[in-house]
Amino acid sequence: MESIKRNLEEVREKIEKAAARAGRSVNEITLVGVSKVQPIEKVQAAVDAGLKYLGENRVQEASDKIPVIRGDVHWRLIGHLQRNKAKRAVELFDMIESIDSDRLAEEVAKRCVEAGKTMDILLEVNVGDEDAKTGIESANLMDLARFSAQLEGISVKGIMVIPPFDPNPENSRPYFVRSRKLFEELRDAKIDGLDIHHLSMGMSADYEVAIEEGATIVRVGTAIFGQREYH
Repeated sequence: MESIKRNLEEVREKIEKAAARAGRSVNEITLVGVSKVQPIEKVQAAVDAGLKYLGENRVQEASDKIPVIRGDVHWRLIGHLQRNKAKRAVELFDMIESIDSDRLAEEVAKRCVEAGKTMDILLEVNVGDEDAKTGIESANLMDLARFSAQLEGISVKGIMVIPPFDPNPENSRPYFVRSRKLFEELRDAKIDGLDIHHLSMGMSADYEVAIEEGATIVRVGTAIFGQREYH
């Protein structure tokens, strides 16, 4: 699994260079390895090489994977969460990056209170207004933030976005600029009960551009683990 280690080093180097181009400290940026559909041995190799944060899309897959990965790992749910899976998600994850409705925020908060924990969450915004994607509309972000701020059991830390896919990372830049503005508006609103620090955006194809535009979290899968093998 030397290739995983090399890939991880290369991604980190690119993160460092992108941060430098933007006049930012690399310490501001968290790398989350997207381990969905990746075999256990590849995920373990990345953890052994020093990867501290892993992101999964589905609660069921995470249920099978998390107990067998060894090491100091922080797990994040980055895919859409159905309300009926909220209880299990609260048990498994350290952060949920994909809260996109009042009802989902309420359900996760309820399950957190039952479990005696506080869950860091991000609000997912459909920044490209795509019909096929989850996430709230930009215009509804403040309302969801205010609603979530009142709930015991969750702590809103920022927003997460997935722009429309484009193989040319420069075409993602306008969406990242828009997302940063939304993030700054939310942060500067100083809503009681919120602690806004994180802007999660950028994946394997465009994480360098995302960092240049202000991402504090990037979610990188293929560039670390290689192409996914769907069965």
